[in-house]
Amino acid sequence: MTKVLLGIDTSNYRTSLCLAAEDGRIVAEAKRLLRVKEGKRGLQQSEAVFQHVMNLPELSNEMRWTEYDIVAVCASEKPRPVDGSYMPVFKVGEGLAKSLSAYMKVPAFLTTHQEGHIAAGEYTAAERPRENRFLAVHLSGGTSELLLCERKEDGYQIEKVGGTTDLHAGQLVDRIGVALGMSFPAGPQLEKLALQASGDFRVSSSVQGKSFSFSGPEAALLRAIEGGSVPAAEIARATEQCIASTLEKVLRHAVEEGLPREILIVGGVAANQYIRERLTKRLEHPAVKARLYFCDPVYSGDNAYGVAMLGWQKLKHKH
Repeated sequence: MTKVLLGIDTSNYRTSLCLAAEDGRIVAEAKRLLRVKEGKRGLQQSEAVFQHVMNLPELSNEMRWTEYDIVAVCASEKPRPVDGSYMPVFKVGEGLAKSLSAYMKVPAFLTTHQEGHIAAGEYTAAERPRENRFLAVHLSGGTSELLLCERKEDGYQIEKVGGTTDLHAGQLVDRIGVALGMSFPAGPQLEKLALQASGDFRVSSSVQGKSFSFSGPEAALLRAIEGGSVPAAEIARATEQCIASTLEKVLRHAVEEGLPREILIVGGVAANQYIRERLTKRLEHPAVKARLYFCDPVYSGDNAYGVAMLGWQKLKHKH
């Protein structure tokens, strides 16, 4: 019977379960986006917690538990590996992990949502950073941070070295998407609409060193929507372009400061093809000499695969 480790992630966007073998093979997986009412831009924690509680039994039925030997369980217990990081949704997954551990008499490990994204990026990218010390950009609806990462035997040592001072990249995408009449989360819909654009309309990015802001660009984009003279497709492309331009400036500055040139980009916004292509063209240019690594788009969004693989690392480190 194949030995597997169960990963659990209960974020503010998705309920996720994953059974992964030690070699990284996914043998079973189930995940479900949390439902957001039309016109709304997210969920209150209490509603998200309720949906996780309802989703987990249904998703568990899809997992074919009895076909595998589950050797341990790992769950994300909080958003980021820093003191004070807390979000009630993650306590649902943590509670399930500890209950299953007691019932099955296997170890339970805890990690963070952010580390799960980084691990998913490393395990699904076409190639992972060669050095143990590298930069990571975590772009999502709840995080937009530039991180200095160093691999450890049981996970990562992470230092935040830059990031947003207000809105996250995913919030910008979702707010503009909802204002254009899209459902939440709006990322894939906005990306599809932007394909129809010529790219003539742009808004300025706001960057200071390794810090950046999306509130100004949001206001400019919303004004364009309200004005009615700019086509929706152009506004969608301008949103993507603003995020890409912001990241380009921040990462150029980081490399010029002497931070690692190997850069892993993860999180839901990192699935956007336009942003990927623009960053690759600009930052892998001989003048910059950065090397970019992107998570597989399927695992750029919230998932439990990275959590499961971190569980394997913790299990091996324990032994």
